[in-house]
Amino acid sequence: MKIVVFGLGALGTAFATFLKESGHTVYGITKIEYEPLLKNKTLKVSGIWGNHEAKLDGIYSSVEKIKDDIDVVFLTVKSYDTEKAVQQIKSIVGENTLVVVAQNGYGNYETVSSVIGKEHTLLARVIFGSKVIKPGEVEITVNADDVRIGDPSKTIPEEKILKVACLIKHSGIPASYDPDVYKTLWDKILYNCALNPLGALLECSYGTLASIEETREVMDSIIDEIFLVTEKHNIQLNWENPQEYKKHFYENLIPPTKEHFPSMYHDIKAGKKIEIDALNGAIVRLAKEKGLKVPTNETITKLIKAKEKIKRGKFKR
Repeated sequence: MKIVVFGLGALGTAFATFLKESGHTVYGITKIEYEPLLKNKTLKVSGIWGNHEAKLDGIYSSVEKIKDDIDVVFLTVKSYDTEKAVQQIKSIVGENTLVVVAQNGYGNYETVSSVIGKEHTLLARVIFGSKVIKPGEVEITVNADDVRIGDPSKTIPEEKILKVACLIKHSGIPASYDPDVYKTLWDKILYNCALNPLGALLECSYGTLASIEETREVMDSIIDEIFLVTEKHNIQLNWENPQEYKKHFYENLIPPTKEHFPSMYHDIKAGKKIEIDALNGAIVRLAKEKGLKVPTNETITKLIKAKEKIKRGKFKR
């Protein structure tokens, strides 16, 4: 297959390396400042899935240099770059091209499908942890489940979705087809909203957050508010109520990732922009649309934005 991985950060580098190593034609799109660093570089992946490396068929800062007819595009940029990225991607979307939205948070699928059409847009729930060592080199630190692939709109034939799931799985990344992928994505949104910002603010692991009474209370409140918002928006979840989810969260999700630090923690330490508006910030926006109050999610969002400004020096003294 001919593949484009749009965004060569922690996640994109992993996808690009595995897909190229398995024999496909793979192009990478990166930010213009990283293009000179990556242009002739062999990408490398280490960690729990072993050591892998591959040299892509081209690494560019724009899709304009790609002349092939592309079968699959993996969108792996941060959520705040989605709008800009999809405007580029639409120029390489042919009649049979599928774009896999493999990002954190709420709203990315909606943004992409509104530009290129639901008939071209697949959603992926990714829940393996990948950490950048340096540009072009990442470490896979944890894997909680398969990459789940599906079509929330139910417009793309199942055989096409299965083909993409097999493409990923046969490259060496665990993957499977999920007819209820939108519900599965919300599982991850719940998980990330509860853990990512608190871990970043307090600079600690998921296990530490779960072991402290005060942080458990905050996480419980975040989860309760999300259930309230999703109910009012008629967003279906895999869980009947917050108590059922919290039992699963503490007993099944936290233990295998207890040593893990959130990506938001690493992003803040590196002085990068934070994806909070696609996580807790999205919950705040959805709540306002229904006239609801979500004080815990609102406070967490404000604290993360303040910490980001302090770290990046982007505030008036």
